Amino acid sequence: MMTSLVLTVIGPDKPGLVELLSQTIANHQGNWLESGMSRLAGKFAGILITEVPAEQADALETALSALAGQGLKVIAERSDEPTTEENIQRFTLELVGHDKPGIVRDISLALSQRKVNVERLNTELVSGSMSAEELFKAHANLSAAADTDLDELQDALEAIASDLMVDITLNS
Repeated sequence: MMTSLVLTVIGPDKPGLVELLSQTIANHQGNWLESGMSRLAGKFAGILITEVPAEQADALETALSALAGQGLKVIAERSDEPTTEENIQRFTLELVGHDKPGIVRDISLALSQRKVNVERLNTELVSGSMSAEELFKAHANLSAAADTDLDELQDALEAIASDLMVDITLNS
């Protein structure tokens, strides 16, 4: 029987951190399944899911905690078996506009009020091609009940986009 562990990691960015993490997982017969990792403000940060034989889970968690001595903090959470999701629709959101505080807050509030789940969110600041102003870009993978009115959601997001002066596109 396998145990799934969801890991969050953070530490000062330096070469070798992914190798250190992957070797620790491999030493406990773990399998690296899915991850997202980035350098953010001089820190290495990431999240990943690994599967490990149930009898190795405690030892792996102990070994991951010991990585703090090498500058890498790891939090491990055991995950239950995934549930089957019926009657779910998945779609994406693309956003681009001049950067200003509150963009993620306002968009996520509109999504939450309509019981839309954010499954994955990637954001970045980029230089505008015609100006030196920074543009905020976001890409989100979303899911909601099959009966969620995407036209109403689109209208709500367009109203927010107008206030924030950003462009938002929903794609199903």
